[in-house]
Amino acid sequence: MRVRPVLLVAPIVAMMLAAPAAQAQWGGPGWGGPHYYRPPPPPHYYHRGGNGAAIAGAIIGLGVGAAIAGAMAPPVYAAPPPVVVAPPPAVVYAPPPRVIYAPPPVVYAPPPPPAYYGW
Repeated sequence: MRVRPVLLVAPIVAMMLAAPAAQAQWGGPGWGGPHYYRPPPPPHYYHRGGNGAAIAGAIIGLGVGAAIAGAMAPPVYAAPPPVVVAPPPAVVYAPPPRVIYAPPPVVYAPPPPPAYYGW
């Protein structure tokens, strides 16, 4: 358990101690300085794309891979011929239930009481 904090702190201390030494060797704008103080190279040295070779290589590689995979694939067989099957039996539903129709019951209600329906 005590080794873990040492393993976490040791790289941080090493980076802090190495930073001043790396800063002291910086050349500045003289001989051997960083690349952004140098003059630009002549135009024929500029990188002018050149991605066509990588793209062509990728496409050719995909084609070769597809050819190898096609050669290693199992052969393709045709589907079996259709089988002749007898048609299904006709559907026979049960007969509907018998309807018994009766007249509605007669309701005898007394007449309404006399009342004044005006204002």
